[in-house]
Amino acid sequence: MVTQQTSSAPQATEVPPQQALWRMLTGCFLSQAIYVAAKLEIADLVKDGPKSAEELAALTDSHAGSLYRVLRALASAGIFVEDEQGRFSLTPLANLLRKDIPGSMHAAGLLIGSILQWPALGQMLYSVQSGESAFDYLFGMDMWEYNKHHPETHELFQYSMTSFSAGEQKAILEAYDFSPYETIVDIAGGQGRLLASILNAYPEKKGMLFELPNTAKEAEKIFQEAGVADRVQAVSGDMFEAIPSGGDIYMMKTVLHDWDDEQAVALLQSCKAALPEQGKLLLISRVIAPANVPDGSKFMDLNMMVTLGGRERTAAEIEKLLNEAGLTLSRIIPTRSPLSIVESTKE
Repeated sequence: MVTQQTSSAPQATEVPPQQALWRMLTGCFLSQAIYVAAKLEIADLVKDGPKSAEELAALTDSHAGSLYRVLRALASAGIFVEDEQGRFSLTPLANLLRKDIPGSMHAAGLLIGSILQWPALGQMLYSVQSGESAFDYLFGMDMWEYNKHHPETHELFQYSMTSFSAGEQKAILEAYDFSPYETIVDIAGGQGRLLASILNAYPEKKGMLFELPNTAKEAEKIFQEAGVADRVQAVSGDMFEAIPSGGDIYMMKTVLHDWDDEQAVALLQSCKAALPEQGKLLLISRVIAPANVPDGSKFMDLNMMVTLGGRERTAAEIEKLLNEAGLTLSRIIPTRSPLSIVESTKE
């Protein structure tokens, strides 16, 4: 009798700890290679078909041999693919580095490898030993001051924040009902894209953006383009000194993590002073998961530590800050993004 042999699916090979740690250690090479591809806009150059390193080097004023080595490494990680003629094409991962698609991560690729982040990450030990921002140590000023003197990094920062916000706006609108509130105030809301999206979703509501003068001026164009300029004001000032009254609900998206605890409490107290008795304050931010739970927010926290001297926080840490500022945590609402909506009221 002939017995039929059954084949079983191949078992995944466990990666030895030394090899696994080596992959983690060399992740910095991959990050910088992605930055190079984003800076040279390689994904946009090959979106209509494969190109060789020589062709791409001519288009980007680069050294062909060196560019090939970067693209070869990226292709080994699934970012681009190399054909038998040595030409490179898009993959699903590489496609995300295009500038003109929904969900683009081109801005993230630029920011992580830029002067705003990369040098400070290399000085993480300084922050750990001193408790101070590595960026301030390297450049003799904080990032906000640096951007005032370097328009190109200010532009990159705004581009990055706008890009990150694009995927978060829908998640915020899905998670929170703004209908009970007549006037919505966005504190440090950048160029106002989140506020514009809320006002478009609630055509009967009004809004106010509170920002620094230059950014508030930039937001006016965004409001015009979004068709909400007749229902929103762009007001400028210093949020640590005074926040305008007149809103029913106030929000700050990814703002509190820029600051240490003392500054965060001062900012929350400024918010409280502007709140009406029945008003609410929304902190739209990351909330760090419990110990040992994998969470990208724990690594974003390291980024805040070295670049701005700020921090991401756990739910308990956020509640403590609110209480110190005289505010009460109402609830924490998760969204379909890395951000949660922390709702609070006056005590």
